[in-house]
Amino acid sequence: MREVAVLGVGQSQFGKLPERSVTDLGREAAMAAIKDSGLKPKDIQVAYTARIVEPMVTGQTILKEVGVTDIEMINVENACAGGSTAVRGLWKDIAAGFYDVGIAIGVESMTTSTFARQLIPPAKDDLDGQLGLTMPGIFALLARRQMDEHGATLEDFAQVSVKNHHHGCLNPMAQYQKEFTVEEVLASRMIVDPITLLMCCPNTDGAAAVIMCSMDVARKHTTNPIKVAGSVLLSADYTYRQDDITRSPLGGKAARMAYEMSGVGPEDLDLVELHEAFAPEEILRYEDLGLCKPGQGVDLLRSGATWVGGKIPVNPSGGLLALGHPLSASGVRTVCEVALHLRGQAGKRQTPEAKVGLAHMLGGAVAGLEAGACGIHILTR
Repeated sequence: MREVAVLGVGQSQFGKLPERSVTDLGREAAMAAIKDSGLKPKDIQVAYTARIVEPMVTGQTILKEVGVTDIEMINVENACAGGSTAVRGLWKDIAAGFYDVGIAIGVESMTTSTFARQLIPPAKDDLDGQLGLTMPGIFALLARRQMDEHGATLEDFAQVSVKNHHHGCLNPMAQYQKEFTVEEVLASRMIVDPITLLMCCPNTDGAAAVIMCSMDVARKHTTNPIKVAGSVLLSADYTYRQDDITRSPLGGKAARMAYEMSGVGPEDLDLVELHEAFAPEEILRYEDLGLCKPGQGVDLLRSGATWVGGKIPVNPSGGLLALGHPLSASGVRTVCEVALHLRGQAGKRQTPEAKVGLAHMLGGAVAGLEAGACGIHILTR
């Protein structure tokens, strides 16, 4: 397997943008990534595009506007982990030597999709969903268990939102660039007790793209290549094997595999971008990824270590809570964010001297399984 590098990254503005088409959003991200890479559209040999609520052959529709045609194009769907899936597919193609240069795109227009406006209804054979177990409901149950088992408080959950909205103010691409206090988060409309509106990620439109290539190609264009040191995509096991709902066997196993592949450990990470569709979830992911011991996620949050400027900044982009969550785009966007920090190009939210970063994305609710998929990518310089 060959070494793979991130050569170019690009992103559209994230927000409620009903006037912009999926093609327009995807084109903006793809063109930005191509320009950033120093390559030309004709240099791209393969493309992966992730989307959930968009029409067929989305990648072809976007890339013809960029001048990329007549190559292998693959469209994927894997819930919120779709973007991670596109990156993983591209990584495998380049690592295996099938191609030297490719692009992974994640795109979604949540505000214009009829499917999305129906709040993503459960399938007819999804027993949990048909009985009313929505995503907010799942994370509300987890939050209550965190409070009972690990001493988490409502203020802790609110603090995650305060932190990530503060980070969003440092990111010009974020949907929400506004500071909030703990009191304002707690006073916002109740969605599912104890989760309030400002603890939930918003409906968002947006796109992100990443150009990846073999290390040989990367070294022709940069003296400081960003290496994809670890790439893991994993599906979940049966829920009856999960003995504690506050611990994710899926997330933990994916993290261990990524650390083993990359040759680094959680103690080596300089920053993390992770899935926090609801504020209480971020605390659980600290534990999944080994940033702290099981049950100590609340302590890590309270220590201030996960803020920009802290020992291990988590979601310096603003995360899903502030930047927004255009489902399939998020798994690509997290990789782009980590790459920017490793290149020293993250602006006001820059992690000083960042050398190792982790991009995480979790997705999908499947009756009888812990989750649908988990994708983790570790980048190093």
